[in-house]
Amino acid sequence: CGSFYHSVLSFSWMSHRSERRGIHVDQSELLCTKGCGFYGNTAWQGLCSKCWREEYQQTRHKQIQEDHALAERLQKEEEAAYANNHQGAAQPQPAIAPFSKFEERKTKEKSRKVNTMTKFFTPSTKTPPKKESIPGEALSTPSPSVSRKPLETDRTTREFIDFLKTLKPGREIFKQCRAFTESMAYKRDLGADELSECVQDFYQNLSDRLHTHFKGSSERVESVMDEVERYMMTRLYEEVFCPETTDDEKKDLAIQKRIRALHWVTIEMLCVPVDEEIPEVSDNVVKAITDVIEMDSKRVPRDKLTCITRCSKHIFNAINTTKKEAASADDFLPTLIYIVLKANPPRLQSNIQYITRFCNPSRLMSGEDGYYFTNLCCAVAFIEKLDGQSLNLSVEEFELYMSGQASPQRPQAATSPTCSAAFSQMNESLDLLTGLGVRQERVMEGARRLESDLIDWRDGVEHKVQDVMERFPLEMHPTTPPTASSAIDADNVENDHLPSPLQPQLFAG
Repeated sequence: CGSFYHSVLSFSWMSHRSERRGIHVDQSELLCTKGCGFYGNTAWQGLCSKCWREEYQQTRHKQIQEDHALAERLQKEEEAAYANNHQGAAQPQPAIAPFSKFEERKTKEKSRKVNTMTKFFTPSTKTPPKKESIPGEALSTPSPSVSRKPLETDRTTREFIDFLKTLKPGREIFKQCRAFTESMAYKRDLGADELSECVQDFYQNLSDRLHTHFKGSSERVESVMDEVERYMMTRLYEEVFCPETTDDEKKDLAIQKRIRALHWVTIEMLCVPVDEEIPEVSDNVVKAITDVIEMDSKRVPRDKLTCITRCSKHIFNAINTTKKEAASADDFLPTLIYIVLKANPPRLQSNIQYITRFCNPSRLMSGEDGYYFTNLCCAVAFIEKLDGQSLNLSVEEFELYMSGQASPQRPQAATSPTCSAAFSQMNESLDLLTGLGVRQERVMEGARRLESDLIDWRDGVEHKVQDVMERFPLEMHPTTPPTASSAIDADNVENDHLPSPLQPQLFAG
């Protein structure tokens, strides 16, 4: 799919002081490849949603026919083998042919999409519950759903109910939308394309009914479909955004890693006509980055598209302020690529796929939302295929920058001494950081060697102590308890301050 938009991104020589290769896109190439006039999409191989659904349905119908023929052939072979193995025996009762059930299942699946919408805008033949007999209560007290949150605390559901109260067929619309979202809980094992097909079929059937009811009023139909999308996708978001059956998460990590590796790409390399030194331009660039990052926080496809549209309008404002004239498509796309590289939006591929699969298709086929979304897909495809030639670099330079072994020279602002000094100081700081990185690596290497030497020294000391203890074992001898005389005559008796011994005297008389 990405090859379609990669072919769109041709390159033209732009006239500047020095010729540089810029990004150029022919607006006609953004349209559906079948020439229907609507915008194409990478996920649909360059087709619009209408043409893609026709192609998808034709492919699916062809697959059903092939399965039909295969099942019929296998059934005939099984019957022939059974007949050859049981000749002369009693004729067995024919069992229900597997093919019959296969055909019955396909017929039911085909008719189910029509039958689910036949009760729209017609009174129900069943006796309604007592609480729903009053028109004012029909939408205010619906039966509990299987959603995770209680209905009374679900803000989106309450807003949807309040909106439908103004419509005559609002009660039936709510019942069908609620029943469909609850049925999707049992389809979690389906692939992303099958889930998208279910949602898009519901959109299409409801839209057709609404056009009939409103007598072709497209604005009223779109307003209802926007609220239907908001209600349904808010409830289904956890089940259908980045499902486990897809490789969306893997693509998210790949594009995130790719954008990180391209952190060195500058405005000059992309020929972006934006001067971030102008405060107003810088403010618009920051807002554009914020909007494209905010896209991931939204749950409804239309809200995600709104973030993309706001981002694109900030980009046009930045270009208009810089050039002091209206921006062209050749100015917009390189700037959008630059914004995506600076923002590195979270789960970028998952958000694009989510919008593609579950957004109201009319918004992607035409209008400013569809145009800006198509350009975002185009920008992502360009980033995935970005090479040295598209940035006016040699293959060797591109590889050095991508590996981090070198960084491009920062431009010098010759018109302003202050800016020139600032760039010079920035380059000196970058060189200093590079030298500090080398020194830090040397210090870390010395620390690792010191740690290794300490471990070896400790092991050596322990070995020597053990060797000495083995060679000269400690011997313990028993001691004789001291006697009274030995204690008296001991050398350690302190007698320095004792009085002189008594001398013997002659007793007279």
